[in-house]
Amino acid sequence: MDEKQLKELLLRENAEFRKAHDEHQGCEKALESIRAKPHLTEAEADEERELKKRKLALKDRMYHIMLERVRQN
Repeated sequence: MDEKQLKELLLRENAEFRKAHDEHQGCEKALESIRAKPHLTEAEADEERELKKRKLALKDRMYHIMLERVRQN
């Protein structure tokens, strides 16, 4: 099973993975809207940094769940 197939399987079967994935996507959309602005306020720059940190933490969590699944098989 390749990575894409594993992600699809976990999206269907694992609520924690699905929640992390959905939140990760939400962070990406929020970052896109911030990046579209020509200039950022200090608050927007802070929000961008926090979104990046959160997005990375969610990605790490998803990969951890994927690794756990691979080890189970």
